[in-house]
Amino acid sequence: MTRRAVLICPGRGTYNAPELGYLKQHSPRFDAELNGFDTQRAALGQSAITTLDAAEKFDANVYTRGDNASGLIYASAFCDGSSLADDIEVVAVTGNSMGWYIAMALAGAVSDQDGFRLVNTMGNLMQQSLIGGQLVYSVCDAGWVVDEVVKTGLLALVKQIDTKPGHDLCISINLGGILVFAGNEKGLAAFETTVPKVGHFPMRLQNHAAFHSPLQEVVAAQGRAQLADLRVSAPKVPLIDGFGKIWWPDGCDTKAMWDYTLGSQVTQTYDFADAIKAAAQEFAPDMFIVAGPGNTLGGAVAQSLIACGWHGMRGKADFEAAQEEKNFLISMGRGKQRLAVT
Repeated sequence: MTRRAVLICPGRGTYNAPELGYLKQHSPRFDAELNGFDTQRAALGQSAITTLDAAEKFDANVYTRGDNASGLIYASAFCDGSSLADDIEVVAVTGNSMGWYIAMALAGAVSDQDGFRLVNTMGNLMQQSLIGGQLVYSVCDAGWVVDEVVKTGLLALVKQIDTKPGHDLCISINLGGILVFAGNEKGLAAFETTVPKVGHFPMRLQNHAAFHSPLQEVVAAQGRAQLADLRVSAPKVPLIDGFGKIWWPDGCDTKAMWDYTLGSQVTQTYDFADAIKAAAQEFAPDMFIVAGPGNTLGGAVAQSLIACGWHGMRGKADFEAAQEEKNFLISMGRGKQRLAVT
């Protein structure tokens, strides 16, 4: 029996110390693709992805840099997404933030090598500029239900801070129960000193620029210049972007996709929760598969499904009961779950 799945690609922050060696362990049959990625980086004087992955020790100062993290995550997720069992039919592909670039490759909108060039170029540009930063804050309760009062208050606070002279702040990514904010130092600091501390939130993200904010206009312009010849084709399966828009194989406006990828995808809020909602409601999949590396995106998928009431889920308990019965959310970064889909 065919299993219909939505494939989800991860963004930055998913290749950490536990993932060191991920490619070596999980991607032995992708030597040709990995060699191509390494050749691209060698031409730019960068360390090979396979060399970084094979290191004996994880150095956060090296591996969290955009010019290294982006390539490692792309290679890991691309190989994962290309390793699915024959009985799995991918009905749509989406991703979080940088995961859009990986989703384009896995859906066939760009080749594997052009996809790597895209992600490596943008990772380099982000790292070279490193404009602003990001922090995360929780807006859900212990039952994984979004507290709309808290969320509304936070968004109002962000707007207020953003109007102050010299302060830049906006919502960068909507992950369902977690919101990511982007801004300059004054904007981020004002947020941190105003909101109550909840566990380890607010939490700054190391080596992250102000992704998905107007502060990245210069990076987007540089990307458009360096990737002017990037070949974008109609996807082979539907693609869901950071607005929750579906790019269908038939009648796809590839120029508009190029414009989005190197324009508003870089400079405007990425609504991952809306992308998951569109995937659930439009495609009614049997399962959601999150490509590795890492397994941190599973919670955001679950919270996004709860937020849109998928299959009547109203909270964490409903999700856990459904997951126990159907095992419908698979994180390939988890060894036992990986075995269920490869």
